[in-house]
This record gives sequence, structure tokens and C-alpha cells, in this order.
Amino acid sequence: MTGFTAQTRTNSLSRLWPVGIFAGASGGAIEIAWIAFYQSLTGHDGATIARGVTQSTIPELAAAPSAVLMGLAIHMLLSLALGLAICIMVRYVLRAYVSAVLEPVAVVSVLVGVWVVNFFVILPVINPEFVTLVPYGVSLVSKVLFGFAAALALRLSSR
Repeated sequence: MTGFTAQTRTNSLSRLWPVGIFAGASGGAIEIAWIAFYQSLTGHDGATIARGVTQSTIPELAAAPSAVLMGLAIHMLLSLALGLAICIMVRYVLRAYVSAVLEPVAVVSVLVGVWVVNFFVILPVINPEFVTLVPYGVSLVSKVLFGFAAALALRLSSR
């Protein structure tokens, strides 16, 4: 019986991969669109943010001609990983505690927590300049939009 349960859990987890990837891709794309919109609205260069992502993760490549594309790629890879982690957390770990009705609230709450850790703990240590590129409120909206997009992706995958 234990083997059956372990196999069932493995099968359940393996079905979450495409859902998590979809959630992460959706969230990452909406963040890019939001930041591009904000940067164009304020007359700033959106490429600065993408270069900042590269500088935060691979500092020696921040001045490379491909730094903007690398920043976008890094952002999307991190988004895919985050989407997958959120999907596993909400659909597998918290499923006994989070109803389908509260799932979007849980997803957005997790993303707000990620934003807090990123902007007040991690980024100030690895790249303090990055946290000044856009106002905190704008970056928070970015992460909340990621949460809404990821929650929508999870909801669509349930149908």
C-alpha cells in the first residue's frame, strides 16, 4: 500500500510540471510587460532593468552587448522555477489547507512574500543599485501581477 501511495504522489507531482511552467511563463511575461509599460510611461529605458538582472546574477557580464537579452532570459528562467515552486507548494504541499476558492489568494500571498525577501533581504546584499531602479510600489505591483497571472494559469489548468 505504501508503494502505491508513493507512486500516486510521484504521478501527481509529475503532472504539476507543465502547469508550473505555464504559471511561471505567464507570470514572467506579465512582469516584463508591466515594467516595460512603466519604464516607457516614465521615459526610462526598460533595458536598464534587464541589464540589472544580469548584473545581479552574473556581474561580470553586465556590460556585455548581450546583457539585456541575458537579463530577459535569466528573468524568464527564474520565473519558470518560481512558477513551478508555487504550483508544487499550492497544489501539493498546501492542498489540504487551501481550497480552490482561496488558491489565488495563496498564490498572490506567496509572491508578495517573495518580493519582500528579494527587495529587503537578497537584492540589497547582492546588488543594492537594483532596488533603486524602480519604486518599491512598482516592483510590488510587478510581483502581484505575476501572482495573478500564475493563479489564472493554475485555474485554467484545473478545467
